[in-house]
Amino acid sequence: MMLTPLFKKNDSKAKTIIYTISIVVFSAVVILNRIQLNINLSFSPHVFATASAAINSLVAVLLLVGLVTAKQKKYELHKKIMLAAIVLSVLFLLSYIAHHLLAAETKFGGDGLIRIVYYFILMTHIPLAGIVLPFILFTAYRALIGEYEQHKKLTRLTWPIWFYVAVTGVIVYWMISPYYV
Repeated sequence: MMLTPLFKKNDSKAKTIIYTISIVVFSAVVILNRIQLNINLSFSPHVFATASAAINSLVAVLLLVGLVTAKQKKYELHKKIMLAAIVLSVLFLLSYIAHHLLAAETKFGGDGLIRIVYYFILMTHIPLAGIVLPFILFTAYRALIGEYEQHKKLTRLTWPIWFYVAVTGVIVYWMISPYYV
């Protein structure tokens, strides 16, 4: 049994909201990545990077469980899991911004093949992280208005990108964290 839609369809309003959110978030990340606040904290600002990695790990797990529940046609559970993944992604974003505002830039210190692997992962992670947000929001919107076939079509593109971004975010953290000062 499919779920009852939570919202009425209004594509023009949804597009405006989704594009606005996506542009604001992307702009905020770009601008705030260029700013560092010199605040004397009583703790390491890298705690935010650790929190970001933990949150991304949870998002990746929720994405996997969400996929399984959808395939099992447990749609109510699927909806709750995916909404939780979206909420956690917002918390990730706040933690990510806090880390970049409060911590000095960290240079990767590895050499040889590990350096190539790190930068390959990082250079695929960054652009995909930058473009996935509107896809996530449009995919969620299609489900929330009851357009389940369109939701499924978008999910085939959105889910693997979102999952890749979540997993590679954790990998990048584990690779760079030994070089935090």
